[in-house]
Amino acid sequence: MSEYTNALRARILAEALPHISRYYGKTIVVKYGGNAMTSDDLKKQVMNDIALLNKVGVRIVLVHGGGPELSNLMERVGKKPEFINGLRVTDQETIDLAQMVLAGKINKTLVNLIQAAGGMAVGLSGMDARLIEAKIRDEKYGFVGDVTKINTEVINDLLDKGYIPVISTLGCDQDGNTYNINGDTAAGKIAGALNAERMILLTDVRGVMKDMNDESSLIPELTINEARKLKEDGTISGGMIPKVKCCIDAVEAGVEAVVILDGRVPHAILMETLTDEGAGTMIRR
Repeated sequence: MSEYTNALRARILAEALPHISRYYGKTIVVKYGGNAMTSDDLKKQVMNDIALLNKVGVRIVLVHGGGPELSNLMERVGKKPEFINGLRVTDQETIDLAQMVLAGKINKTLVNLIQAAGGMAVGLSGMDARLIEAKIRDEKYGFVGDVTKINTEVINDLLDKGYIPVISTLGCDQDGNTYNINGDTAAGKIAGALNAERMILLTDVRGVMKDMNDESSLIPELTINEARKLKEDGTISGGMIPKVKCCIDAVEAGVEAVVILDGRVPHAILMETLTDEGAGTMIRR
């Protein structure tokens, strides 16, 4: 027998209704990091949740990474991944492989999963309609770019027609060069340009913790100033520093709030958007 009675199902739906009303017609940008894509089953469940939010009237933009899959492909073709200060060194061959993995396999897989769940999705890269314009960051990194402009027209056109834009974070410049863009940074820039209600970062950690080795020390909510102080005193360190920076940048650009979530937890997005307790760490003005 199912563990859910009809009365329990009805109560769950009743409790979700105010949250559905709050986000109806609002834009939420979801960044789905490659490190959170731990299994095909989990990927399918995350896309089901995104399709559900789309069906209840939330304007969802999905921005995705895929670093681990890109590294795997590089190794299969005999090319060793190289990093400097956490950034992938991206020569011409690597940017070609990145297009295959990010704009190709991963992008179209996510689009397919959303549509199988009943949603409507269109796959894009930052090169389409010059969605993400970029410039070279530093020649030592090769084709790694910094975002100079987000052109939101194509995103808004799709959202207005009920589609979920699924965006891989490759950018381009006026000369036709292609750049690998940090996924968190690109998602923050897109969320800011859209004046999104929320940005959700699905990653492989629960959020910001007082002690990274103690998950019970999760900090549920931070202001921008509090987040900056935690960076200064070393509580926020390592790979969490660029994530928190992109969160702060997004809020300062006009996003209502940004949430860092563990994307490996089933239904993390729904817990955050459709329940009172939420999940992860929220950073707000």
